[in-house]
Amino acid sequence: MRLFFASILALPFLAQTKPEKLAPYYPTPETIVEKMLRFGEVKPGEKVYDLGSGDGRIVIMAAKKFKANAVGVEFDDSLWKQSSERISKLGLTASARIIHGDLMLQDYSDADLLTVYLLPVSNDKVTPILEKQLKKGTRIVAHDFEFSAWKPEKIQDIDDDGDGRSHRLFLYRR
Repeated sequence: MRLFFASILALPFLAQTKPEKLAPYYPTPETIVEKMLRFGEVKPGEKVYDLGSGDGRIVIMAAKKFKANAVGVEFDDSLWKQSSERISKLGLTASARIIHGDLMLQDYSDADLLTVYLLPVSNDKVTPILEKQLKKGTRIVAHDFEFSAWKPEKIQDIDDDGDGRSHRLFLYRR
């Protein structure tokens, strides 16, 4: 009985340690992934982070097509495993990896480019972390949802992604 009560008392603590979900998983179409990376002007050898990397498609394209050193951050067990396995199967482990963790707890100080597809409230939550950590000149590409505290350097509207859906990209520079 004592063990049962100890477990009940631990529930609020356990709930607090689980990362907050900052966006639903909704994969970015491959055509938009490429446009995001081009819009962010990623160059070979640069450090690219994808916050909430889902199935790893941005990380994989950044490493494979743009020759960047790409890192995704994903806390969902299944998506982390799926993306990590795909990176391994493609032979990209030297230039691509997925951190299994909370994107609010990572260090982005070496980033050259960040890609983000989070909800507006989540962009607001991550803003203080990025303002504190990002070096001068770091570029941020936000997909569909802007950062309310920042003024975008450029905005790109994409009328049709090939499936009839429109998108908007925001480019920020710290």
